[in-house]
Formats: sequence, C-alpha cells, structure tokens
Amino acid sequence: MFVGYARVSTEEQKLELQRDALANAGIDRIFHDKMSGRRKDRPGLKAALASMQRGDTLVIWKLSRLGRSLKELIDTLQLLQEKGISLKSLNESIDTNTATGKLLFNVMGAVAQFEAESGAENTCAGLASARARGRMGGRPRAMDAQTVAKARLLFSTEPKRSAREICRELNVSKATLYRHL
Repeated sequence: MFVGYARVSTEEQKLELQRDALANAGIDRIFHDKMSGRRKDRPGLKAALASMQRGDTLVIWKLSRLGRSLKELIDTLQLLQEKGISLKSLNESIDTNTATGKLLFNVMGAVAQFEAESGAENTCAGLASARARGRMGGRPRAMDAQTVAKARLLFSTEPKRSAREICRELNVSKATLYRHL
C-alpha cells in the first residue's frame, strides 16, 4: 500500500501542490502537517506511520517535506526500515527499495541540510552587509533627533503645557515621548 505525506511550514502556505502531485502518482491516502519540519512531534507524520504495515511505501513530494536536517532524514529512514516500510520521493526520484535509491537518499539529504545551513549563513551575511552600509533593520524610530530636540524645547519653554498636548503635537504616545527624553 502507498501512503502519502505532505507538509508545509506555516498555516498560510498551501498543501495543494503536494497533494496534487501525490494524487497524480496514484496515492489515495494522504496525511499532512502544517508546521516546521524541524519539529519532531508532527501528528500527520505519526498518523501516516501508524497506519502503515511492513511492505508499505511512504510517498513524499520532496525530501525537505520529511525533514530539514540530514540527521533527521536518516533517523526517519532508519525508523521506516525497522518497520519494513520503504520511502519514495517524487521530486528527487528516490525509491529506497533499491540500493541506488538509498544512496541517493543520503546524498539528497546532505544537499537539503547544506541548503538550510547556507540559507541561514546568507541571511546573517546580508544583515551584516546592510549594517556596514549604515542600514539598520527593525521598526523605524518614532522620534528622530530633531523631534526629540523639539520636545525638549517645548517642555522647557512652555512648562504649562501638558505632556499629552506635546504628544498630540508631535504625534507620538506618552511612552514614546518619555522613552526618548
């Protein structure tokens, strides 16, 4: 029996692409999760594995849907092998029923881990490069130096004005005003 498994990382992402690919491959029973692949407690994957018996095949759209690290992929493959279940990946044309499929699984798993790690490194490098050019990430400041100077001037020259009035004029909250002063 062939059992399908699909996963997306967030609730906003859609499963249709994976479901369609699995359905086109003749898979009727498809389990799914909407959560990060780094999480070990994936109820959809657990349910898929619980429904399977020795000789069955777990079919996935892509290796990255099964796990994000090489260790996790290998651990999952070992679990499948212990249960006598094979793995088939549609995108990478891997079938662990064959020796070539087992080799390809390990190679593709290493590539998937490399992609995940290099993506994180590239993000850090991009942020460092932006900082070096003077660009800062995050939310823009509510009060620039000129607005802070104006607030100080208003407090010192017009002591009868309330903080609320000054905040209204500067279009900032009291908390923001006091934080900058």
